[in-house]
Amino acid sequence: MSTLGFLLFFFTVTPNPLTVSSSPTTSTTTNTIPARLLKSTSLRHRPSSAPQQYFELALPLESVLDRPSCDHPIIRHSFANTMNSPPYTIPYSPPQPSSGCGALWSRAILEISTSCRGDQYDRISALWLGGVELIRTSTAEPTADGIFWRVRKDVTRYSSLLSRSDLNVTMMLENIVNDEFTGVYNVNATLFFYKDANVISSPLIRKLASNNVPLRGEGINLGLGGAWSLYGPPADLIIPISRNEGGGGFWFRFESELDTHARRISIPSNTKQAVLELYISYHGNDEFWYSNPPYSYIRANNLTTGRGNGAYREVVVTIDGRFAGSEIPFPVVFTGGINPLFWEPVVAIGAFDLPSYDIDLTPMLGFLLDGEPHEFSIRVAHAIPYWLVDANLHLWVDGDSQSVQAKPVIYDAPAIHVQRSSQFKQLDGLFEVEARRKVRVAGWVKSSSGNLTVIVSNEFKLKNSIRFQANGTRKVVKQRVRSKRQTMIKDEVGGIFRRAILRRKYPMTVITAVLPEVGGIGGDNYTLVANVSHGMNERFSGGEFSRSVHNQQDSDGWMLVKGHEVLDGAATTRQSYSYQDGLFCYFRSVAASSGWLIGDNSTFTCASSS
Repeated sequence: MSTLGFLLFFFTVTPNPLTVSSSPTTSTTTNTIPARLLKSTSLRHRPSSAPQQYFELALPLESVLDRPSCDHPIIRHSFANTMNSPPYTIPYSPPQPSSGCGALWSRAILEISTSCRGDQYDRISALWLGGVELIRTSTAEPTADGIFWRVRKDVTRYSSLLSRSDLNVTMMLENIVNDEFTGVYNVNATLFFYKDANVISSPLIRKLASNNVPLRGEGINLGLGGAWSLYGPPADLIIPISRNEGGGGFWFRFESELDTHARRISIPSNTKQAVLELYISYHGNDEFWYSNPPYSYIRANNLTTGRGNGAYREVVVTIDGRFAGSEIPFPVVFTGGINPLFWEPVVAIGAFDLPSYDIDLTPMLGFLLDGEPHEFSIRVAHAIPYWLVDANLHLWVDGDSQSVQAKPVIYDAPAIHVQRSSQFKQLDGLFEVEARRKVRVAGWVKSSSGNLTVIVSNEFKLKNSIRFQANGTRKVVKQRVRSKRQTMIKDEVGGIFRRAILRRKYPMTVITAVLPEVGGIGGDNYTLVANVSHGMNERFSGGEFSRSVHNQQDSDGWMLVKGHEVLDGAATTRQSYSYQDGLFCYFRSVAASSGWLIGDNSTFTCASSS
């Protein structure tokens, strides 16, 4: 077995979350590298028999202090041996007037509470309402004593669906339970409705600050658009762009860069605003796409790993073949990824609440409001097996008019610019990728609100480098993604009616080194030393309102592996989260070591962030 084979194994330790088994990575010899790792019994048992709470750092919800107007359970189900079975589906009904909510609420929060005990891998999961995805999530790897966690997400933007009684709610969580994998995921999903709730209201801020309440546990993620959209009140209509319900859930599955999935949709003639929301996750050979070397390197060294095709991926949306928008996704690390000991009890950024991504299509309404169906297509550039992607089309209609006039003014969408360099000698080398895209689209929309011109400009830059050293046993991955999205609305005389700018940064560095143990580098035992540093940073400005989120996580540690089993190891994870806007400030820092929380501090005085 080659030394690089061992190094590439690091990127296969997370199990394929949606298949029974995955193909092992093999070297040029007959030896194989296990595609899955299990923590040994000693690592899965705790001195205390009490189940441990896991969590993802996020902004506290108003429900930490305020009672909801009503709570509305929608799912209670245990996902046991569900692999290759249809997703769990039941009829949905909105809260009844007798509950105190009826169809009137100002905020809706979805809470998914999960517990598991035994031996199990991380699994990908999603919840849909009428085929519209409300949340993409993943599970934590349990211990013998049990773990539990809660994920809370603001789902107010889906209110037009939450008030309907003709839909089904569906949850997908494929799991395996047998003599070896014993963990059953017990899930409860509940909707909490609030009247006159506003998480940034000054009364709440005064209440939090004056009581000096320690805010622990669950919160809400405000990255990538967050709870308060720049698009105003919730959409009047939401149309799923997803596959027909079946055994595989509603998400589209992409096996290669040639795969394209599409839906033909007719847009109501009185639509005045349109936003496409993408849900994205990546698995199998592309779970760590940002660390994949080019195939030329794999072929030159006679390696049979399928984890190649370089380190650039982009989810692209087209309408009738015309480019409509794209996204470089945030690199979420699932709880079995890199080193499973890193993510207990604090999981990686986005692992419990994977971000969704918005693409403003309002300037393109001039192409869509002709009464004809239009083809909305999705593909993943340079993908290898496999990606799970679907989309929700949010539409706002003009209630005072039966038709809206619209016309495109500017459509400037040049092709992506990708530059690659590759230098290697045998197992050592350096591979670099730079990708840049800049798009500007404008169109006017004439409705009862007036004749407004909407100008949307999107640009991003990705820089990625992968370096192999020490005969392929040391690997350094560095990736930086920066994006800027600006929406500007002008009135009939050219005055700026509204402007919003969203800037994002995704820095990531992963350093790994493989050390031989008993039996040498070709034996079953080896030690993996790893360091991971990644962040999700966002800065939003729009009119009188601005906010920033700075979320940074750093992990380091080692694990001793024999065959499929992690025999020993130690890991430390530190994370800081800060949120600021014009009215409210929140900061929290945590530290975990060897599976236990060793530090947890929160304050309403935020640390400065760049």
